[in-house]
Amino acid sequence: MASLASSGRRSTDDNDDEHDASKTVIAAYQAREEEIERRKMEVRERVESQLNRAEEETRRLAQVWEELEVLTDPMRKEVAIVRKKIDLANRDLKSLGNICQKKEKEYKEAMEVFQEKNNEKAQLTTTLVELVNQSEKLRMRKLEELSKIVNSNT
Repeated sequence: MASLASSGRRSTDDNDDEHDASKTVIAAYQAREEEIERRKMEVRERVESQLNRAEEETRRLAQVWEELEVLTDPMRKEVAIVRKKIDLANRDLKSLGNICQKKEKEYKEAMEVFQEKNNEKAQLTTTLVELVNQSEKLRMRKLEELSKIVNSNT
C-alpha cells in the first residue's frame, strides 16, 4: 500500500506541477497581451499626437495661404472688374467695327452708284448742250433762209 500512497502523491505532485505550468503559461500570455495593449496605446498616442500636429500645421498653412493671397494681389477684385469691363468694351468694339465695315462697304457702293449717275448726268448734259446747239444752228439757218425769202420778196 505504500506504493499506492506514494503513487497518489506523485499524481498530486504532477497535478500541482501541471497546474503551476498552466499558471505560468497563462501569466506569460497575459503579460504578452498587456505588453501588446501597452504598445498599441503608445502607437495610438503617437499617431494622435502626429495628427494633432498635422491639423495645427494645416491651420497654420491655411492662414499663411490666405495672407499670401492678400499679399499677392490686394487689388485683385478691382483688377477683375476692370478686366471684365475691358472684355465688354472689346466685344462692343468688335461689334461696332463690323458695323463700320458694313457701313463703309455700303457707303462705297452708294458712292460708286452716285458717281455712275453723276457721270451719266454729265454725259446727258453734254448731249443736251450739243442738241440745243444743233437746234439753234438749224433754227438760225431757217431764220436766215426765211429772212432771205422775206428780203427777196420785198
